[in-house]
Amino acid sequence: MLNKIFDPDNLVFRMLARGVDIVGLSICWAMLCLPIVTAGPATAALYYTMVKVFRQKEEGAFGLFFRSFVGALKTGIPLTVLCEAVGVVLAFGYSVMANNISTGSGVIMYMAYYVALVVPIGMACYLFPMLGRFDMKLGALLRTSIFLTLRHLFSTIVQVLLVLEVAVFIINNWWPVLFCPALLVLLLSLFQEKIYAKYLTEEQREALNPNLQQEEAEMEERRQKREARKRGKENK
Repeated sequence: MLNKIFDPDNLVFRMLARGVDIVGLSICWAMLCLPIVTAGPATAALYYTMVKVFRQKEEGAFGLFFRSFVGALKTGIPLTVLCEAVGVVLAFGYSVMANNISTGSGVIMYMAYYVALVVPIGMACYLFPMLGRFDMKLGALLRTSIFLTLRHLFSTIVQVLLVLEVAVFIINNWWPVLFCPALLVLLLSLFQEKIYAKYLTEEQREALNPNLQQEEAEMEERRQKREARKRGKENK
């Protein structure tokens, strides 16, 4: 009985371990974002680690995180500086538009600008996860992020809304930074991993996800069970 209670594979212990991973990775991400120029590599590492640990069931979350962070620095720092510069320009444009909504035309321009922000913010939603998941140069990352943002516009809009809501939540209440960053990238991965898979060969998909065949077999098994239950209800 005691062996089962204190077994590391026990459900309670696994949940506690995952909770520690979520909090620990979120704190590591926040600390590595403090230098500002390393925010991009930190985000790439967080996405990569959450996918590997929570979706692909790999172990050693913190080792994966720091190795990915170091590997992303070369491309990630200039990419972060570029994104931050664009962000400053967009924030200035937003303030100008917000200060000129006293007229009808000002309201229209403000709304148009607000909607147009989906594209650059959407690009950022793809840029750093791709930096973590793929070996790509800066130019290729920018081109691919534009393509994915426009090609999968609905998914992009949902991701942008998620990012903005979580950002506002963290800004207004400091304590969500203890877990929200890790949970947010895990949510984003639900959209992005499916999107990436559409543009990869079978070999590339297996290289990115060693458990791909097992996952597909489990999905097929669940599909067959749903169909069996459906047929059972129809027969009744």
